[in-house]
Amino acid sequence: MREGAQLTQAEASNRYEVFHTDCPARDVVDHVTSRWGIWVLISLRSNDLRFYELRDSIQGISEKMLAQTLRALVQDDLVWRKVEPTTPPQVTYGLTGFGQDVGEPLTDLFDRITHRLAAGGASATEQLSATGRPASLSSVADRPRNSHRP
Repeated sequence: MREGAQLTQAEASNRYEVFHTDCPARDVVDHVTSRWGIWVLISLRSNDLRFYELRDSIQGISEKMLAQTLRALVQDDLVWRKVEPTTPPQVTYGLTGFGQDVGEPLTDLFDRITHRLAAGGASATEQLSATGRPASLSSVADRPRNSHRP
């Protein structure tokens, strides 16, 4: 669609009614923008992680909330889940192609926020309390991606 252009009747019928409570796209947006969904997507942006690695990378999340968030993101096809048949089972999570597409602007958003806070002279404590994360997510974004995918 061209910027500023009105939707044609055909384009409008192919789009979701995102402001309607029954819209399936609205559920996906709710999961992505949930308190923990954003952090899971950003944490998985650079590396595939096991459950406990993911839990340790997101300070403050409980195992219960991480499990619920991952379940919703897997159901929405944003995150994949691979179970190794070992004792105990090793479960690894990573981003699907869709999850990569959705996660990229989230990482950019938080990089812009942290750069803005740093440029404004906010103290490290103010930056942390304003974002809930350290001053820069570059350490997360700059980690090399694991090449294995299911």
